[in-house]
Amino acid sequence: MARRAWLIVGLVALATLIVSAPAGAKRTQRPRAFSSCAQLVRYARAHFAVTHGYAEPPITPAMQTTQTTGPVPKAPTNSAVGGAGGAGTTFSTTNNQEAGVDEPDLVKTDGATIFAASEGKVFAVAVGAGGPRLAGSLAVPGGNAGAAQLLLRGSRLIVISGGGPVPVVGGGGGALRPTLAPAPYYYGAKTTVTEVDVHDPAAMKVARTMTIDGNFVDARQNGATARLVISSAPRAVPTAGLRNRAQGWIPSRRFRSRLSGRHYVRAVAACPSIRRPAQFSGLGMLTILTINLDRGLWAADSDALMADAQVVYGSPSSLYVATQKWIDPQTPATQVPTSETTVIHRFDVTNPDRTTFVSSGEVPGYLLNQFSLSEYKGALRVATTSRPIWWNGGPATTSQSQVTVLQQRGGVLAPVGQVSGLGRGQQIYSVRFLDDAGYVVTFHQVDPLYTLDLSSPAAPRVAGHLELQGYSSYLHPIGPGLLLGVGQAVGGGNEPSGTQLELFDVSDPATPKLLQRTLLGDGSSSAVSYDHHAFLFWPATGLAVLPSTSQDFTGAIGFHIARSGIAEAGRIVHDPSHGYSPTVLRALVVGDRLFTLSDEGVMASSLDSLARRAFVAFR
Repeated sequence: MARRAWLIVGLVALATLIVSAPAGAKRTQRPRAFSSCAQLVRYARAHFAVTHGYAEPPITPAMQTTQTTGPVPKAPTNSAVGGAGGAGTTFSTTNNQEAGVDEPDLVKTDGATIFAASEGKVFAVAVGAGGPRLAGSLAVPGGNAGAAQLLLRGSRLIVISGGGPVPVVGGGGGALRPTLAPAPYYYGAKTTVTEVDVHDPAAMKVARTMTIDGNFVDARQNGATARLVISSAPRAVPTAGLRNRAQGWIPSRRFRSRLSGRHYVRAVAACPSIRRPAQFSGLGMLTILTINLDRGLWAADSDALMADAQVVYGSPSSLYVATQKWIDPQTPATQVPTSETTVIHRFDVTNPDRTTFVSSGEVPGYLLNQFSLSEYKGALRVATTSRPIWWNGGPATTSQSQVTVLQQRGGVLAPVGQVSGLGRGQQIYSVRFLDDAGYVVTFHQVDPLYTLDLSSPAAPRVAGHLELQGYSSYLHPIGPGLLLGVGQAVGGGNEPSGTQLELFDVSDPATPKLLQRTLLGDGSSSAVSYDHHAFLFWPATGLAVLPSTSQDFTGAIGFHIARSGIAEAGRIVHDPSHGYSPTVLRALVVGDRLFTLSDEGVMASSLDSLARRAFVAFR
């Protein structure tokens, strides 16, 4: 269909947006605790007869996104001042979704030392006076089983390895067709959590370890407390002899201290403390492991819910875990319900030693990723697409996207407002909320950027929209009224053709404007499209850095971003290994230097010119 025709359709959709709580929306009942292990086993066996041992398959676009919003954006959360680097030392932190809520990543720094996880080891690179230099390295338990993620608190480093975050489903290169393939649970996966004493980076030591049955989904750190979400498959499914025993449905955790010699093996939770949703959400077990990092891994607490965990979002006061309601993956496309439902569970995180279940709610459709959720002034905003465009390769009914506002009413997250009709026939590619504003990018044949006014929870509305070329899969606030989009240009066949940057003026939400569009080259790609941790923006100098790969370049590219436009600042390439330039994974700032990380080592460059200063090899 011609772009003009699509624009007319989009304007008609805007004119007919629904701006109210869904009519007749039912109040979701809060999860109930099992009264005994016998009741848990009966519940599991009854639902096993229906599910045939299949998990609810993830419905995830091939590109994860991270986004931004707001007429007057706040400073991005990957900048920090102070820390152990010494008085006046400035350094960047992880590019987190919410200020004050840290997320796990493969690199952390305190301003004096960079800690990086690579191929089963943690490397410590001193970046103070006389640096950079390799201070030490340490092999971690379970480190070779998957990409390790790090959390840092003072002299304690938490290494999360094995099991691996739940993978994104779909093809690479930005092809955005979601898939829903019937697949059984992954059995035998284990997540290892290692507490490392890093007070002396030259002599790092493993202090304690804990291994939990299941896959690591995600984690959040609020101050001294880290909360890890683990999704475990029931051992009773492949092993018939365990189906009449609680041990077949409840995962175990194993603890060992190298300081005291203490060790134990126990269930993640006792049967009477495990809850089940009112609406069946899978036979898997969602475990939240709560760790007070000022006390160490020995003081960890755990809570469990019989549900499959898919998306995790954390605010300063809450942790939300979302999962789709179970639908038999063998269902033919013609018999799939016209709309799926996502169940969202809220946990209170204000107690540093515990995580307390509070409420549950439902929204229509499915989430893209963590940025589909945002808590602000007691309201939870949720962006969803009504259903995937394809189900098992078959065409589905016309999709649309919506933003639903939920507020807690007793033990229920109840809908109080909704704006729908976004991108009919399309699906969400990126979304983010900031204060009382939001942005949603949808795409199929055209790719509008919607600006949302969320100042009234009961009456959210579309403030404006802008038709774009290509799409943004990550949005980042640059300064007052400025928004940077990272995504893909689209060729004549509607296929991604290369990474592009788009600078938007969103100072007037009713009339967002494209200020400049910059292409990184034909066939180029960037990890920022699916991993927001790969993006760095340093507000002090207006420097944005992102990894980039194309036929003739592998490294990182820096850009100076201002209202006047986008200007390339320089390019960084790491020393070749086996004849090839290694892929740059992360960028961070310490003082007047820009550090970039690959699996081969860390390179220090001038923050002003991006000129090379030194390279520290990991081998």
